Order: sequence, then structure tokens, then C-alpha cells
Amino acid sequence: MSGIRHCPALLIAAPASGQGKTTVTAALARYHRGQGRIVRVFKTGPDFLDPMILERASGQPVYQLDLWMGGEAHCRELLYRAAAEADLILVEGVMGLFDGTPSSADLAALFGIPVLAVIDAGAMAQTFGAIVYGLANYRSDIKLFGVLANRVASPNHADMLREGLPVGIHHFGTLPRDAELSLPDRHLGLVQAQEIADLDQRIAHAASLLAGQECAGLPEPVAFAPADTASPQRKLEGVRIAVAKDAAFSFLYRANLDALRALGAELEFFSPLTDAILPEADSLYLPGGYPELHLQQLQANVSMRAAIRSHHAANKPIFAECGGMLYLLETLTDAQGSRAEMVGVLPGHAVMQKKLANLGMHSVTLPEGEFRGHTFHHSMMETPGTAIAMTTPARTHGKPEAVYRTGRLHASYMHHYLPSNLPAAAHFFIP
Repeated sequence: MSGIRHCPALLIAAPASGQGKTTVTAALARYHRGQGRIVRVFKTGPDFLDPMILERASGQPVYQLDLWMGGEAHCRELLYRAAAEADLILVEGVMGLFDGTPSSADLAALFGIPVLAVIDAGAMAQTFGAIVYGLANYRSDIKLFGVLANRVASPNHADMLREGLPVGIHHFGTLPRDAELSLPDRHLGLVQAQEIADLDQRIAHAASLLAGQECAGLPEPVAFAPADTASPQRKLEGVRIAVAKDAAFSFLYRANLDALRALGAELEFFSPLTDAILPEADSLYLPGGYPELHLQQLQANVSMRAAIRSHHAANKPIFAECGGMLYLLETLTDAQGSRAEMVGVLPGHAVMQKKLANLGMHSVTLPEGEFRGHTFHHSMMETPGTAIAMTTPARTHGKPEAVYRTGRLHASYMHHYLPSNLPAAAHFFIP
């Protein structure tokens, strides 16, 4: 790659989680898409659920931009490629603008992307201006494009918010307090896009409310430089990987799938919920998801469970993360106490908890090399198996996760970001 590419871009951030970033990002993507523009959207941080919403809004694939998991060169390459085809790039931030190390602000500063601040103004008036001032001035290397007030009660309320803004801060729009704009959630975050029957109508409604407001205009183009990255060796040339993908197993990074293809693999998707047998494959990839919401259907699919046991008995590779690992246990019990038999190639049992069991960015050093990723789960697992490694939490007081191997099975609660060590990723799947 060579040469600078220019494309209008915005990073949609907020002072905290729950302010409406996903709704606003989706609305902007749908609005500009409706104007005939190609909109490429990215999500900051290790999130599987928001990208599902954003893909529906933009009609384009959504990737993570995470400086800790993927590194600067990887993020730069993703943005550079997007700039070649897009009329607008939108990046949804994570948590608050300055939260985390690295933060959404670090990403905006590194790539020169202006920030649109989204603030839930539902219970404030002039304090709105103080929060905006803080976001704009906390760091000198951040450029604030403007502010959007969310969950505004009335036109009079909107006027109060606008009048309270400091000089030089642009008020770029409002969204009203409206139940039809909210996105449903559950214990791991937003409900999956495929489960929200009126999702497209909700996004279209939000987009229509932004039409005619200043935030509907295009920001100034940002210059995106190419990354110095080399193509990996195709160590998986000719290897066919069966990838679970359905309502129970859907937590898949697009970058992971791209990584496997770049290594030469052929991917075949299947459903542990509805397919009777595995596709003909050399290796198996069981990602995370919501197996606890589909216990009886997973248990009833006896032939699929037998097929996976046969795959394991044949000493073929299985790569299982979080929910995929739970599916391989002997039993899984949901939060209401309903218990079901699972595949049984990994000895042990897991029970869903009412509270979060672990959350955070993690790295792990394996015989193949170091990988980065994250963990986020509400289950507790008991197994007589011995861990071959423990992950290292990025947070000082984080809780490590165990990594298990039995035969060619590699299983852990950690969601691996394969581009963090692309050459070594092939080892999980080589027959």
C-alpha cells in the first residue's frame, strides 16, 4: 500500500456508557446510507453485539478498532482500507471518552479523528455545558466536532441545553426521549440484531430525526496513512475449518475470520442448533455466544453432539472460546436452574450466575506465542482438568482465566483476537 487516503470521519463518544452512542452511530450510518453514501463503521473495544446493530444500519461489515488487542499497525490498516471505498467513516467509542488504557480518546488523537460527543441530557440543564466543556478541554490533542444531546424532554429543554454551551462548542443535534429509540439489552449487553424484530424501523426512526440537523452534514476529511504490514505465510492452505455460527454461537470477530482466510483456510459455517452433522472439515471453531439461552435445543441435537465427539476422538483440532467451551462440557445450567447435557469432550460442568463473573482485557502466553483478547461471562465452571496456562489480565486486580487442552482441543473463557499474533494463530487449526 502507498499514498495517503482522505475520507470524512467521526468518532462518536460519550462521558460514560449508556448514553446512546450505538443509537446515534447507527442513526448516522443509516441516514448517510440513505443519501447514497458508503458508510464504514468501526467499534472501539472488544464488543460483539454493537457491531451486529451497526452492520444492519450501514449495510457494511463492521470491525473492531482496538489499539491494545490489535495494535496500531492493524488499526491503521483497517482504516486505510476503509478510506479507499467509503464516503464516511464512523467509529463508535467504548465506555467514556477517556476511559481505559488505551481509550477512545487515544484512538481519536492517534488518527486525527474528530469527536462527536453524545450526552444523555435527560436529567440536566446548564450542567450539560460543563460536561461538554470538560470533554472538549480535558486533553489538547482531541478535536471536538460538536455535541449531540440525547433523551431531550422537549423543545424548551433543547433550548436550555443549547444556551448553556460554552462559546466555540457546536450544538450538532438532539434526539428526544423516546422508547422507540432505545435498544433492548440483556446480561452481556445489547440483544443480538437478529433477535430485534423491529430493529430496522428503530434505526430508520432515529435516522429520520437526525435529518436536517447539523450532525447530518459530513465532517472534514481525515488523512489516513497506510500501514507497514506484510502478508502472512499461508500456513493453513488447504485446511477446511467448520465455524459455528447461529443464535447460540455468534461472537465472532470479522478480523478473526479474515485472519484465517489470509492464512489460507477455507471456512464452512454451520449451526449446532439446527444442523444434524458437522460439515466435512479438518478443524472446528466454536466461538462464544448464548448457549445458555438454547439449552434444550442444543441437548436435543444428539447427532451434532455425537459428531463433535467423533471429531475430537479423531484427534482433529477444536478451538473453543467462552460459550463454545461451555458447549463442550458435560452439562450447562442456566440462571433459572434448568440443566442440560452438552457435548462432553471437556470434563466438567458450568452454571450461569446472576452476576458478572469476569470482565476485562487479557493476554495469554502459550507454546505457540502470546495472544491478546478479552473475557466477559456470567458463568462459573468446575472441571477436574488441569490448566496448561493462565491468562494475564490487563487490569492490575483482574482475575486470570484458565486455558485447557485435551487432545487437540484448546478451550478458554478468553476470546482470542487472532490478528494479535497472526503467524501463531495457524497452530490452533493445523491438522
